[in-house]
Amino acid sequence: MTKTYSTIVEGMTCGNCALTISKILEKKGATHIAANASSGDVSFTIDENASIAKVFDAIDELGYHVVREEKKDTGKKKTDTSSFFLIFCILLTSVLLMHMFTDAAWLSMPWVQFALGTPVFAVGWYKFGVSAFRSVLHRMPNMNVLIMLGSTAAYVYSIIGLLYFSHHAHQYLFFETAASIITLVMLGNWLEHRTTKATTIAIDALLKLQPQNARMVMTDSLGKETVMEIESKFVKTGDVILVNHGDNIPIDGSIISGTAQVDEKMITGESMPVNKSAGDLVVGGTLLLDGNIKVKATTVGVASVLSNIIKMVREAQAVKPPLQKLADKISAVFVPVVLGIALITFFINYAFVHLPFQESIMRSIAVLVISCPCAMGLATPAAIAVGLGRAARNGILIKGADTMEQFKKIKQIVFDKTGTLTTGKLQIQSYELAGISEQEFKSIVASMEMHSSHPIAKSIINEWENNQPANFKDVFEVKGLGMQATDQEGNTWQLGSEKWLHTSNASHKDFDLYLYKNKLFKGALKIEDTIRYDAKQTVARLQEMGYKTILLSGDKQSKCNDLAKQVGIDEVYAEQTPQQKNDVLDKLMAISPVAMVGDGINDAPALAKATIGISLSDSTQIAIQSANVILSNNHLATLPIAIRLGILTEQTIKQNLFWAFFYNVIAIPFAAMGYLSPVWGAGLMGISDIVLILNSLLLKIRKLK
Repeated sequence: MTKTYSTIVEGMTCGNCALTISKILEKKGATHIAANASSGDVSFTIDENASIAKVFDAIDELGYHVVREEKKDTGKKKTDTSSFFLIFCILLTSVLLMHMFTDAAWLSMPWVQFALGTPVFAVGWYKFGVSAFRSVLHRMPNMNVLIMLGSTAAYVYSIIGLLYFSHHAHQYLFFETAASIITLVMLGNWLEHRTTKATTIAIDALLKLQPQNARMVMTDSLGKETVMEIESKFVKTGDVILVNHGDNIPIDGSIISGTAQVDEKMITGESMPVNKSAGDLVVGGTLLLDGNIKVKATTVGVASVLSNIIKMVREAQAVKPPLQKLADKISAVFVPVVLGIALITFFINYAFVHLPFQESIMRSIAVLVISCPCAMGLATPAAIAVGLGRAARNGILIKGADTMEQFKKIKQIVFDKTGTLTTGKLQIQSYELAGISEQEFKSIVASMEMHSSHPIAKSIINEWENNQPANFKDVFEVKGLGMQATDQEGNTWQLGSEKWLHTSNASHKDFDLYLYKNKLFKGALKIEDTIRYDAKQTVARLQEMGYKTILLSGDKQSKCNDLAKQVGIDEVYAEQTPQQKNDVLDKLMAISPVAMVGDGINDAPALAKATIGISLSDSTQIAIQSANVILSNNHLATLPIAIRLGILTEQTIKQNLFWAFFYNVIAIPFAAMGYLSPVWGAGLMGISDIVLILNSLLLKIRKLK
């Protein structure tokens, strides 16, 4: 038998951290591991007889800290010192590098460089050294080993030169190299941590949708009702809750009395409110636009629909593969190989070439200096900085290097309907008449809807308000059904839904509103979202690029089919709940990687689960926070540009990494044989960095269309 555990790990702030923790859990026999660097959540399944304390201790030994269950709610938060240390290192490193650009003699003094470089080196050991040392002990060397290997080699070489070659120490000083490596990597980690941490805002926003309080209806033995306000978390299954106009419904339940108009956009994505009456189900977090209802709680706590959506967002974020830079993937091989070459270099030069000990050790350290990962650390950030900058100028915000790397894999693009391919603004699409003039039809409908606050009514009035108003004696709203009026001749007019007025009529189906006069059909209207002006051209462009386009919506099948036909979508999935959307995505992702374009709360889990989640800037904040890409100019037409830029950026990263490793492959043998001194090695490292920067800058001019 197995058991699933969930915990929080402090110090897990990047994809490399999550990868290391996943590896140690695998060694302990765990399966179904999900390590989420953005939230610190770790979950895994392991044999129920395994000692969970030993598993947690193994994670602690790597330099992280598992928050035990009994300590989760202590309220104490550890102070984040990363920003302070980063600023501290940037200031010292900047001064240290100034001797390359100015003639100030004091900046070149060996002991001044020592004084500036040593604090940065100490910070590096504090931030990366412990993790590097422990990862080696567990035979899982990570990028921190590479970082500390290069910086330590440069620092030790500089110390030896300072102490033993004081007359020409400047030839052996590489304090700026050690400091630059540490500062650059700290900056990259800080940016990655800020990006991944921002994704937890999506979950915080979802939690805020759940009302904190509820009005519970208490009935005594005489049938007298008393309304008492309590915290929503104390509502139990079977309790009766009163919900008034304008309230968010606090629990999942069944209406036992009253009628209402409920905005269920967070669940279905559909912009039009839904009529609800006794016997209908409602979902916690949805908004009661009009009416008063009593709801009997059927599902509370973690079993509610909103809680399940939150759970799906967490799980989708956690199971996403972390950013695995090429340097991280081969560091387990690269680190021991470089160490081996350095040791072999010393042994051959000392034992066989018969060089003095001092010269032999210098050649060995030169190998380490030349193989320092400075270029590797710059390869990805340089390309990403240029790529993200160009994306921003094109109205595209992209979260993280991992998103850039994923663009190339995408084969299918899934669109939500309302607010994505459409604007979310209602308008009259069409209408049909029966024995009534168009002018009279518009006049009657607009005059009746003037007495309603329903969103459909507002959209009709906006379009037809200039028509001559009808002369009614009486107009009133039939809760949950529609409007009814009586004219001066005593005729009864009714305007409402199909289930109220049109159930026995086989013709004129699939309209949203029906007009009846004295129980005779007189006309019908179809209300629809406005299609985004650039939806059709965007879909066509994506298909030209070789992508399959799919519509995935909670809206009606007929409306989805009509929209797909108009914009040219390849495949349609309609009337899908958030869970069903997740299931469809699982099926699609089993075929090939998927990009999901959405805007609503109901899209948040799907956006997080997809290979890449894409949101428009006028979307809900939850969708934006769950997405990897935000089209900040709110133009769907920038989507193909975002994809193309992501592919080009990923190509640039690979080119940079190739050059970084190619430099090491060429330079290390020359250093080992004594043909390349550390001075020349440092110079070539500078040239290598320039090559990477120039290659990255080419992204600014590469064609995107």
